[in-house]
Order: sequence, then C-alpha cells, then structure tokens
Amino acid sequence: MDIQTIIVGNGPVASLVVLKSRVRKGDIPRQLPIKIGGIEAAAISVGIGETRTTRPVTHDLLATTIRRLGATVKSVAIVDVRGTTFYAKLMLLSVDGYNIEIDCRPSDAIALAVRTGVPILADEKVLETASTPDFNGVEHDEKERDLERFHDFVSSLSPEDFSTSE
Repeated sequence: MDIQTIIVGNGPVASLVVLKSRVRKGDIPRQLPIKIGGIEAAAISVGIGETRTTRPVTHDLLATTIRRLGATVKSVAIVDVRGTTFYAKLMLLSVDGYNIEIDCRPSDAIALAVRTGVPILADEKVLETASTPDFNGVEHDEKERDLERFHDFVSSLSPEDFSTSE
C-alpha cells in the first residue's frame, strides 16, 4: 500500500490517512481510509517530507532504537478492523534472525514505515471489510485500455485499407 492522502484535522475535523493499493494489471485499485489522531497525522507527514526536527521525535527514536539493538523493520501491516478501529503490527527481524511481530496502532506503524522505508501491507480481510474502490485509478485504467485497443487497431492497418477501388 502507498500513502495516497493525509488530512491533518483540527478541532471537529478528523485526521485521516488514506492508503492506496498497488495494483497489478487488471486489478481494481482500492483505497483504505483510516481515521487517526491529529498528532499522528502530523508525525506521518513529517516522516514523509523533507522537514526534519532538530531533536528526534517518538517515531525517529523508535526507528533508531530498533536499529541500535541490531534488529530491522521488515514491514508494517494493517491486520484487522473491528468496527471503526484498525489494528496493526510491526514485523521485525531480530539480530538472531527471529521474526518478531509487535502490536501497534496503524498510525504508529505508518509513521515508522515512512521513516524506515519499509512496505505498508494490509490484510486482504481488512481490504474486503473497509476499503473503497479508487475511482480515479479505475478511470485511469480504462483510459489505458482504450489507448491499447486504439494502438492495436492502428498497428493492424495497412495501406490497402485506405485505397479506394472504383
């Protein structure tokens, strides 16, 4: 999944991160909107952008701690949704080669993922339950298919197709 949009809300406006599925040819792209806190949305935004703080913030600290302990973050995953509450896990590889899963909030997982450059995954059952079609992606795919069909048609033409026989 890729981060498509981050909305940093304020007051009564909720913050939101929208993940977009990476699609293979023929798949319908999907969006996974997850409501998060304003501070968490800002933490994700800072991790994505070029802006760096003079002192490490929580997610920078966590990434450094994991690295200094000899472990690596392999990926983060959105693993469940119950009602409007999402659940996530950090997927770590220990210095001894053990796979370790740590429960966390999706916002923390995503904030760590953008700092460590690891994939953001979503369980298929979460996508089935909480995702929506990405209609912009569907429209783009349709235009691509139309262009391919037109290209195939033009490629099949020969000069004889344009001759007039009278």
